[in-house]
Order: sequence, then C-alpha cells, then structure tokens
Amino acid sequence: MLFVPGDQPRMLAKAQTLDADAVILDLEDGVAAKDKRRARDALEGALRGGLPVAGTLWVRPNALDTGWLEDDLTACLWPGVTGVVVPKVRAASEVRLVDALVARVARDRDLGPVDMAVLIETPSAVLAAAEIGRACTRLAALMFGADDLAAEMGIARTESNDEVAVPRAQVALTAHALRCEAIDIVYTRVHDEVGFHRECAEGRRLGYTGKQVIHPAQIAPANTAFSPGADEIAWAARIVEAYEAAPRGALVVDGRMVDAPIVAQARRVLARARRGGAAAP
Repeated sequence: MLFVPGDQPRMLAKAQTLDADAVILDLEDGVAAKDKRRARDALEGALRGGLPVAGTLWVRPNALDTGWLEDDLTACLWPGVTGVVVPKVRAASEVRLVDALVARVARDRDLGPVDMAVLIETPSAVLAAAEIGRACTRLAALMFGADDLAAEMGIARTESNDEVAVPRAQVALTAHALRCEAIDIVYTRVHDEVGFHRECAEGRRLGYTGKQVIHPAQIAPANTAFSPGADEIAWAARIVEAYEAAPRGALVVDGRMVDAPIVAQARRVLARARRGGAAAP
C-alpha cells in the first residue's frame, strides 16, 4: 500500500503508473497543516475526474479529533475509490462514527462498497484492536503504525524494531483473528534496500500479508517479499498432492511429518499465489 501525499501533483501523476496493489492518497501525516485545504481541494478535483491507478485507490483523511475528517471524506469519496484508511484510532466508538460517515456519503452518491482499513498506532488502539476491528462493518485490513505509537509512548525507534515487537505481533494476530489483511509498518530509510528486505521478511514471519510503503523503489521488493515464491508454491503443491493421495491422515513429505495443520498452511499458500496471479495448481 503506497502512500502518496495529497499536495504533491507530480507524485500523484507518477503513482498512476506504478505497480502498487493499493495507492493511498494521503491528507494526514504526509501533508503539512498549512497545506491541508489545498491538498483536499486538489484531490477532490482529481477524484471527481476519475483518477486511474493500476491497483486499488484509497484515501487517508485526517484523524477524527482534528475536526477535518468529515470534510475530507465528503471531498474524497467518489466512484473509483476502494476504501478509507482511518488514522489515530483510539476506541471502537470512533470507528463506528467513521463507518457511519462513510456509509452516509456512499449512500448519497450511490457508490458501491467502500472498504475501511484501520491504523492501529496508539496505545489504547493496540489494547482494543479486536474490539476496534469488530466495530467496522466494512473492515478490510488492520495496519500497524509504529512511529506514531512510539511517539505517544515517548520511546525511541530503532532499526531492530525491538521496542515495538509486542504490539507489532499483536496487531498481526488480531488481523488474522478478524480474517482481514495485516499490513506492516513503514520503513523510513527509503534508500536502504538491505534493511527494507530484512524488515519485510520479519513482518511476514509475524503473519503480515502486506506492507505500507512510501517510495516507488519499495514496491517491487514488497511485492516479492509478501508473495509466495516459486519454491514455496512447489512445496505447497507437493504437500497437498501427497496428502490428498494418502490413505491416512498423517504422512511424511520431504522428510517432514505432515498432518492437517501443515496441509492447511500449504493450501493457504496456493490460494494466495492464485490471488496474486502466480501459476499455482
């Protein structure tokens, strides 16, 4: 999911040509306070004209407590917008309020389904993540915001991510419990390829299914990191084929005992590969 600042026409034009699964038009942290209104007006004009992107198109309004959220939604919810990324959530009641605002605009404009992704980036949101997710009738993803969380807690961010390890894992776990996507943290060192690859692998091991990115150079490695590779697909296919042909419930494949949980994991790999367009049995 690629963030594009709403007040940068050049970046917006470039985003239309990029292979991101989702483009998030940002009115929140990516835009300075003095430029908020100008960015909102610019995005409204672009969206009403039908802004083309290769993937899905999302908007991130300002947080509810700024007083700008309702105006942002009114300006930016138009045909072609897939969903809304809701920032700085603290409680389920806030999500219900935003959900109602989205529903009202969608109804008034006869829009199709509008999804929501909720950024879990405050201490209270981490503790109430499951309740927050269940409060939204249109939930598509939980996204973890490590930098805002660290700022609220007064802790320094480090390359290791050790200081946010517990909430990071908790958000991924909650997303899977809610059966929605889990979108991992932003990597701010945009020219550090090695560090970005490491963090993507780390996130995937925690159960994240996608990545928040802030630079076009991060798109391709994120797509690779969060998609099943050829070896993984081949392993999954062998597991499923052997299991379905076996006369009993447990067997050995490639020297490893295989039972129902391993088969479920293999089937999930194949399903994700098909969804991503990879050739899978």
